[in-house]
Amino acid sequence: DSDAPAAPTWDALLTATQQSLDALLGPATPIALAGFSFGGLVAAHLAARRGAVACLALLGPAGHGGPRRPRGDLRAWRDAWASGDAAALRDTMRHNLQVHMLAGPVDDEAVAIHTQACVRTRFHSKTISRAGGLRAALSQLTCPVLLAWGEHDVTATPALLAPALAAACPQAQTHTVPGAGHWVLYEAAEAINALLNTWLADRDTMVS
Repeated sequence: DSDAPAAPTWDALLTATQQSLDALLGPATPIALAGFSFGGLVAAHLAARRGAVACLALLGPAGHGGPRRPRGDLRAWRDAWASGDAAALRDTMRHNLQVHMLAGPVDDEAVAIHTQACVRTRFHSKTISRAGGLRAALSQLTCPVLLAWGEHDVTATPALLAPALAAACPQAQTHTVPGAGHWVLYEAAEAINALLNTWLADRDTMVS
């Protein structure tokens, strides 16, 4: 529901995000920053650009440039949406969640969330996230970093990615959540809440 970026570019998205935070909190106010998936890549670059980030938590971050583990092909949903075929749209979204986002059963709430996210998005992120850049952003940081993935995240291979990113960012801690897929904060909400609460409790900072 926010205004669109000034241009459909990476720099415009980062600039708009930073300007929003600075207007709300002040440009020099230390914050704790968290991001999921493409938002994780945004958060990492924002932390490197803004400074005044006391700690950074990234869940299933995109832009790592490492191997993915696809379980099947995604289905196109736009025709079903445009034609108003609600049943076909639900079936497509359920399929895409099962092969790409979730390790376990797909419930109606997940379908509703994913559908809203798809039909309302106005920024094409795939080309940016596939281009990499996460490691370079992390290498610029001096703040504590938490990196977490679901064990079955198809967008990454945590066993290979965790040590590679930790080597680029020595202050990073890595964690893999058993039994969860890419939507780790949805499938393993209690585990992620506990992980973040414990990690943030050790840092005297304002959480944003």
